[in-house]
Amino acid sequence: MYFQYGAKEIEYLKSKDKKLAVYIDQLGHIDRPVHHDIFSSLIYYIVGQQISTKAHQTIWDRMVYELGSIQPDIIINAGKEKIQSFGMTFKKADYILELCDKIMNNEVDFHSFEKKSDEVIIKELSSLNGIGVWTAQMILLHCLERPDVLSYGDLAILKGMKIVYHHQKIDKRLFEKYKKRFSPYGSVASIYFWAIASLENIETR
Repeated sequence: MYFQYGAKEIEYLKSKDKKLAVYIDQLGHIDRPVHHDIFSSLIYYIVGQQISTKAHQTIWDRMVYELGSIQPDIIINAGKEKIQSFGMTFKKADYILELCDKIMNNEVDFHSFEKKSDEVIIKELSSLNGIGVWTAQMILLHCLERPDVLSYGDLAILKGMKIVYHHQKIDKRLFEKYKKRFSPYGSVASIYFWAIASLENIETR
């Protein structure tokens, strides 16, 4: 499944920003995968903190293979040492088990997120150990498909902005200016900045 957007969002962004419009025309429609299971997505993000992409994928693949399914009860039954043995730190294993406990004890209810604002969801998720604002924002975009998510904490988005606007640095004030420009379709802007950041030697008209 991919993040759903179309001509309405594209035309809006192009009308608001001519420089970004050049890249949008060049790249065309981008299929950004989404995954609606919030729990397994949170575990995936916790596993990947402060390690390389390759190491992240290796640990995740090992975890999925060994456990069969990424569910709170399965993880709790596996235990801390088993979780850590997949290649993560004990600290990360603690974060994961703590999250599982909260879910099993109904202290966290992801089903309620559907009716909550982005700000409330970010506040609730980032109050959990091992989960920061950036992770919460990625959940909003990749799991809940919220339309207006643009993260200042995302290095790839900042890199994409630097490429498009030829800035040496994107400070918070400058970022907020762009964020306001792209609203209410910040998520689609994010998708294009990610794509731009991943391109090598991109040529524009």
